[in-house]
Amino acid sequence: MSISFFNACKEATARSCVMSRIGGTRVLLEELNAPYELRVLNMQAGEQRQPAFLAINPMGKVPAIVRNGALVTEQVAINIYLADLFPAAGLTPAIGDPLRGPYLRWMAFYAACFEPAVVDKAMKREPGPLPMSPYGTFETVIDMVNTQLRAAPYILGDAFTAADVLWGGALGWTTQFGIVPKTPDRGLYPAHQQPPGLSAGQTAGCGTGRPAKTILTLERRMRH
Repeated sequence: MSISFFNACKEATARSCVMSRIGGTRVLLEELNAPYELRVLNMQAGEQRQPAFLAINPMGKVPAIVRNGALVTEQVAINIYLADLFPAAGLTPAIGDPLRGPYLRWMAFYAACFEPAVVDKAMKREPGPLPMSPYGTFETVIDMVNTQLRAAPYILGDAFTAADVLWGGALGWTTQFGIVPKTPDRGLYPAHQQPPGLSAGQTAGCGTGRPAKTILTLERRMRH
């Protein structure tokens, strides 16, 4: 059963799509070799606020996917759902695997701590009193991420998972926009394993090396 994938890419290149929250979903779909139908909404025309899409997602937000009549929204939920749906791709630790807990932890940490911290930082807002803040301080959040990636190529160590699609893309665009500071602590993550024919500048913000290769494949497909 094909997946309807609603997104709002403004430009016709995979790389430009990745420089947003929706891009990682398409990269993950490609990494999973999942059958999907691309449903592009014209954000400039306000299609995401029209009754047709609001009937699908009343929040008027993308990404959103529909499979077998079931709607899944929220970037982290979509990543977990899709990776579990296609276990043969090997991008998610199975239930019972010792890495399953850390995998879910870093998925949830992204939504519960990293995103709020990044938004507050970008908006130049104070996080609020420490006992009430969902993430504590911006510096604590970034230090946790840097510590996790300092000694290993991926979030879970040597294993590339759907968590790296999520974090690779996010760290790419947040550092490129100057929200998250660049640091050698993250080593070559998130733009390592540069694919042939793609310059360092082109891979900026594209996520980890494997998604960067996927992006190159997507761009070639769009040109033909």
